[in-house]
Amino acid sequence: MKILKTGVAALALAMMQFVPANAAGGPTLEAVKARGSLLCTGHDGSYLGFAEVDDKGDWKGLDIDLCRAVATAVLGDPEKLTIIPISWAQRWPALQSGEVDIVIKASGATLSRDTELGLQFSLSYYLGTTKIMAHKELNLTSLKDADGGTICIPAGTTQQQQIASYTAKLGITLEPVLIEKTEELEQAYFSGRCDLYTQWGPVLAIARVAKGNVDEHDILPDVLALEPEVIIMRQGDDNWVDIANWTLSVLWFAEQEGITSQNVDEFRADPPSVEIGKLLGVTPGMGTGLGLPDDWAYNVIKKVGNYAEIFDRTLGDGSPYKMDREMTALWNAGGVLYPYLID
Repeated sequence: MKILKTGVAALALAMMQFVPANAAGGPTLEAVKARGSLLCTGHDGSYLGFAEVDDKGDWKGLDIDLCRAVATAVLGDPEKLTIIPISWAQRWPALQSGEVDIVIKASGATLSRDTELGLQFSLSYYLGTTKIMAHKELNLTSLKDADGGTICIPAGTTQQQQIASYTAKLGITLEPVLIEKTEELEQAYFSGRCDLYTQWGPVLAIARVAKGNVDEHDILPDVLALEPEVIIMRQGDDNWVDIANWTLSVLWFAEQEGITSQNVDEFRADPPSVEIGKLLGVTPGMGTGLGLPDDWAYNVIKKVGNYAEIFDRTLGDGSPYKMDREMTALWNAGGVLYPYLID
């Protein structure tokens, strides 16, 4: 009988371990709720298409809208958000110290950031390559032709290591010009201080369009790296990572199912599937285990839109930049993004 009791106790203990530990929400979620505002990183306001400030002082861009999506998931309102401009070098200390709750700043997932800095990553929300732009008058066909030239590099970013590794492989030498602020970096390149400018590919394409002199600059065929851009959080709060991942997944699932900010109420009134009913809070369970209300995903779609809507107004046809989705399309449109299953 004693053995039986011991076995039952062990079974009960094992079952307790499978109860969602974060049903009430993790420490970051509780802190954000208590404060009533999400503290999210912003760039310096000149990272066009991803985080920029318009002439009215309002923030916009892909990264900013993802901040709004997380704020809506947690607090039900995209305006319950504080954008904190932080330099590239200071984003990690700011996150580690608690100055910000989350980093959504075109940042890549790397081994050192994981194992040395104690950071944790979401799914990738944008895939882009690191490229190089050159003044057309130099007549360069590839980076190998630029031996001895000067190159503008964003300080404190992965591009520094990427250009060092790539030039070493080519056996050439370039003189680096390290500048932290994107606006100053682009001014240095476009004024002729640098022969070359290395950056994340989308940023180069946008900068060339924004300058209005596309024909005067070549984006070279060299690809230095493929970088997955991710949402970054402190390690040790799995609930907060879950919220980031499920927020992204909801944006992609809504796009996949054709649910937009304009028609989400129609879908909610008559859900065409069990999954969509749960997604929109018609049936319970969407918030269970996350510490969120069951209508959180409905609020995100209604107030921020699906991923396609966000991309279109910040980078795509609804923006000045007219960028294609390329790899950052859904799996069913030739891209690599896909949502988690809702069961």
